[in-house]
Amino acid sequence: MSIGIAVFTALVAVVSRSEGVAQEIVEQPPSHHAARGYRNPDGGPGHGDAPIGVTLPFFARRVAASLSRTSVAAPARVANDGVFLRDNALGSVPTVTWVGHSTLLVQMGHVTFLTDPTWSRTASPVAIGPRRFVEPGLDFDTLPHVDFVVVSHNHYDHLDIATLRVLAERGTRVYVPLGNRALLESAGITDVVELDWWEQRDFDGVAIHCVPARHWSRRGLLDGDRALWSGWAVLAEDRRFYFAGDTGMFAGFDEIGSRLGPFDLAGIPIGAYEPSAMMQPSHLNPEEAVVALERLGAKRSIAVHFGTFDRSDEPLDEPPRRFLAASREVGRGADRDWVLAIGETRLW
Repeated sequence: MSIGIAVFTALVAVVSRSEGVAQEIVEQPPSHHAARGYRNPDGGPGHGDAPIGVTLPFFARRVAASLSRTSVAAPARVANDGVFLRDNALGSVPTVTWVGHSTLLVQMGHVTFLTDPTWSRTASPVAIGPRRFVEPGLDFDTLPHVDFVVVSHNHYDHLDIATLRVLAERGTRVYVPLGNRALLESAGITDVVELDWWEQRDFDGVAIHCVPARHWSRRGLLDGDRALWSGWAVLAEDRRFYFAGDTGMFAGFDEIGSRLGPFDLAGIPIGAYEPSAMMQPSHLNPEEAVVALERLGAKRSIAVHFGTFDRSDEPLDEPPRRFLAASREVGRGADRDWVLAIGETRLW
């Protein structure tokens, strides 16, 4: 072999090895992928490290509240026969209806979809609770055809298998974050699309984006953070909608707003924030929710995740009062940040 050929062969080998290293770097999993599950955008768990002196009394209080149901300051429920929504099933007029908790029926871009649909009476694997204080704002049989649903994470008050099974039988597609499809398929729900953060799919001209959130997941005793959690952005030609799911405060609001906003309407959680030593890493309090809306570039919002299930220590009627006060303080007000009655529909 001549010296020239030898040098050329050596160079090719070096380049090939370098390209292989580069390829390996590109193919490294995203930073929120852990060895056995997922982590938050800042690298930490969402549930924090509250001491046992906080967590054990909290769970004792929640069991006692579930058995006694002494808290009755729940939101009002208005009658909604669903006629207008069924007539508007193709979403020609953008609407939003609060069904309760984190469940919104949204019509836009000629589609109808649900966020975290939950019609069950309890948000738990067992019948003792937490139980609903207010019935869903729409009876199941009054719903228009639902094209798809977005599910933010696998906690029982957000991923309700019984509800999803009925919707799937009616031809509804389900979008979930990574690691959740197997659970749905085990329940016979097969039209499931599983996405990672920043992945996107189209549905009849509407773009569905899975976006980061700061939370955690668990369905049983030994599967903590094995499935991903997320928010969702649904973008049509003339409307942009954001659904936060469950989340604590994090820098991702700025990135979501800059990449996919500004949003015409945002579903923002305002409840489940006490005790703060336990809840603060993974839930927004009402004042933080308003800050998040500003960072997202949300023109309007609808408050969710309060008043339906008694899942934390604050009174059921406190989150909306604090949310509206914080909204007024920054110059937004009730015209921009909505607190609806359960069952109420608004145009947007």
